[in-house]
Amino acid sequence: MPTCKGCGDEAEKLVSVKVDGKTKKLCEDCADRAREQAEIAEASESVVQGMMGFKGRR
Repeated sequence: MPTCKGCGDEAEKLVSVKVDGKTKKLCEDCADRAREQAEIAEASESVVQGMMGFKGRR
């Protein structure tokens, strides 16, 4: 059985997810957590840029 790179547990099926610009094969639970963390990081970055008056593109 394949092993998840996030938690180290064996999983029936792994999902490829981009994390910090790198593709990792994670189980469903770890993939969901990684997606949530990416969304939170993007939202917080947007708020900080708004406070600083940043008008450029990313």
